[in-house]
Amino acid sequence: MDNIQNTITCFTVSPAETRRSLQDFLSNRLRISRNRTKALIDTRNVFVNRRRVWMARHSLNVGDKIEINTAAAGAQKSDVAFHVLFQDQDYLIVDKPAGILSNGPNSVENRLRETMTLPALTAIHRLDKDTSGCLLLAKHHEAFEKAVPLFAHQDVNKTYEAIASGQLDPPNRIVTTPIDGQKAATFLRTLSSNRLATHVRVTIKTGRTHQIRKHLVSIGNPVIGDNRYGTRLPATRTALIATRQMLHASLLQFTSLITGRAIKVHAPLPHDFKMCLNAFKLR
Repeated sequence: MDNIQNTITCFTVSPAETRRSLQDFLSNRLRISRNRTKALIDTRNVFVNRRRVWMARHSLNVGDKIEINTAAAGAQKSDVAFHVLFQDQDYLIVDKPAGILSNGPNSVENRLRETMTLPALTAIHRLDKDTSGCLLLAKHHEAFEKAVPLFAHQDVNKTYEAIASGQLDPPNRIVTTPIDGQKAATFLRTLSSNRLATHVRVTIKTGRTHQIRKHLVSIGNPVIGDNRYGTRLPATRTALIATRQMLHASLLQFTSLITGRAIKVHAPLPHDFKMCLNAFKLR
């Protein structure tokens, strides 16, 4: 609980502050500008009565409890480093930290092109910005063209670990709810669980957008820290320490169509994920 106390800032709305906007309230209490307050709210790490709120104009009532995950809101990603898990003449697999895009401006792809002097480097698949773990990139065009069908034909084994809200019932199951009208299958295996949360191993063949996050929320067990799909349920006190969605791409396995080599790479759990497991007394 000490870790929770050190990362969460709490306020209670007084009678004199009722009907103030969330932005005005926090600007006054934190003694920062309204612009900085708006940027803080935009990180989606502000909770009102245990519900994530990202509307600056949200009107407050007397007695409302405001909680801010200061560790998440103040996280800086500008100096992020990339741990190389595997590379050969064709492919590069890195352990993507949370908080950075897979491709596009200021992304893993973009930064590694510069630091490794690989102008053709291209991410073959994507991980959500706040998902960590194995990310596969091609060093040249042929490698990219050879790898794309592997994903299309479901010949890449992808395993994730997640911390989900509540207990899974049953503890091991397959979720097959269609996503955007397309077939999708998510295999869930409980590793550790209690009434508050579950450490779950997730295997997918299909790669629909936000598939794991959507499937877990569809069964009432959203990923802890998911600031998009996990907002339907109030956050527990412990869940507020999650600095991002607790989803990690732990394993990537495929056979190269260029060399015929079987490639299997594992990304260890990052520090924030292990801290969250510890907070929920999971293993």
